[in-house]
Order: sequence, then C-alpha cells, then structure tokens
Amino acid sequence: MIFATVGTHEQQFNRLVKKVDDIAGKYHLEGVIQIGYSTVIPQYCKYKKLMGYEEILENMRKAKIVITHGGPASIIQVLQMGKVPVVVPRQKRFKEHVDDHQVKFCQKAAEFLSIIPVYEIDELENIVVNYEKITGEMKLKRREESNLEKIIKYLDGLVD
Repeated sequence: MIFATVGTHEQQFNRLVKKVDDIAGKYHLEGVIQIGYSTVIPQYCKYKKLMGYEEILENMRKAKIVITHGGPASIIQVLQMGKVPVVVPRQKRFKEHVDDHQVKFCQKAAEFLSIIPVYEIDELENIVVNYEKITGEMKLKRREESNLEKIIKYLDGLVD
C-alpha cells in the first residue's frame, strides 16, 4: 500500500494528489491519500480530506511507501517508524504554500537524513516503482547511524 499525506495547510496540493492517484491506477496499487484542501478527487485511491493523528499513524504503519509533504513533523514521524519517506515539498510556484521553506528544509534534511526528496513531480513514478532498490542503495551508501543521532549532530553543529 502507498499512503500519501499533504498535511493540513489550507492551500491545495493537487499536483501530489493527482500524481499519486495516477500511479496507483497505472500499477494497480492500493493507495490511501489524505488530500487536505486539494480540489482533485482521487479515482483509484481511497481518500479523506483530513485524518486524525492516530489514523495518520495507522496508515503510515500499514504502508510500504509513505509519501509526505515537506513538513518536518511528518517526515520525522515516518523516520521514527524505521521507514524512508518520499518527500514532495510544497512549492510557492504552484500556489501550494506561501513560500519555499519546505523545499529548503528538504534540501538540508536530505544531507543528513534518510529521505527521498522529490522536487519535480514527474520523478515520483520512477521512485515508487523502484522504491526498494533506491532504499537498498541508500543503506549501502550511509553509515549505520540512527536518524536521531544524525539530527543531534546537526543541531549541535548549529549551536556551535
């Protein structure tokens, strides 16, 4: 199962909802999407506008692949479950947010966390199809250091 969450920001994230739904339909994948204030209605995936915290967690646990917006809390939640999140940051140019802070956060987070950032939505299909291969290669490239240890080192560097 694929689970995608767009968060609770009051602007649409149609780009992500449409692409996840298209991928699920093309590959006959089970999909669940929390669509927030998006106006695209999924045709192949189950969806809800908003989900409670426990429902989000349950869907994250069940999912083989979790696709999330670029909010730090959502990214960290997936990492805490031992999964590698696919992160599609909201972008100002698509009227998905007021600025590009999610893009900037993802660029920095990708330097020290095990995430798969997606800046161009057309890259998402390849990532979903090859998720196991990509995450396997990531494990080979990175030292065995927990994400918590990486965050602590990063924050220590900022403080210094």
